[in-house]
Amino acid sequence: MVGAAVYLWHCDRDGNYSLYSKGVTGENYLRGVQEADASGNVAFTSIYPACYAGRWPHVHFEVYRSLADATSSGNAITTSQMALPQDVSEAVYATDGYSAGVRNLARVSLDSDNVFRDGWEQELGTLTGSVDTGYTATLAVRV
Repeated sequence: MVGAAVYLWHCDRDGNYSLYSKGVTGENYLRGVQEADASGNVAFTSIYPACYAGRWPHVHFEVYRSLADATSSGNAITTSQMALPQDVSEAVYATDGYSAGVRNLARVSLDSDNVFRDGWEQELGTLTGSVDTGYTATLAVRV
């Protein structure tokens, strides 16, 4: 949707959400808003989020009709999440700093996740790239 604004947020590699998790309520990171371009696309640069207890690796987002709506408490027209693929998550979690992700990913599935278990197929992102060069995640969202 041309001109729409997307607010995106996710946890850090330890599973903490800035502004909400204990110890980081006064910090604001891994959150941002982008306005859709002439093709209706947005792009964010970030880190790979953790897999924390009970939740499959994911990125949250809200879509607003405009940047003004997104930055002035306007109503989101959709709120959802993008699930991240298992093979990519396993590759990332095998790197330094993500050891908790290995354990947590082994204990959860998309079907057991309390949010995705009702139908994750439309929310599974497509990732290209590698651990060495970085990944690009893509998800088409109908609004």
